[in-house]
Amino acid sequence: MNIFVGNMSREVKKENLENIFKEYGFVESITILIDRINGEWKAFGFVEMPDEKEADKAIESLNGKDYFGHPLTVHQARFHTEDRRIPGRFGGRRHTDLPEIKS
Repeated sequence: MNIFVGNMSREVKKENLENIFKEYGFVESITILIDRINGEWKAFGFVEMPDEKEADKAIESLNGKDYFGHPLTVHQARFHTEDRRIPGRFGGRRHTDLPEIKS
């Protein structure tokens, strides 16, 4: 299960996350995000735990827990699978397969 971990202090490192999550089971991977444009650290990341029961226990135990002075936000990661942008609008993807609209 991929777990979202948010509201982290800048002091939190990958090793810190691994240590608190491995109390609940096997941790496959940890990712803390860095902004590609300005290189700044972001206050969230993801923890991958393959066993769903262990992952659920970690989420239940760690959500809201004070960690490095910040209450963590911990839940199952939810990824958007569809493009929500409106075609033809500024910033939206242009679709060539749409019917032509006559004015």
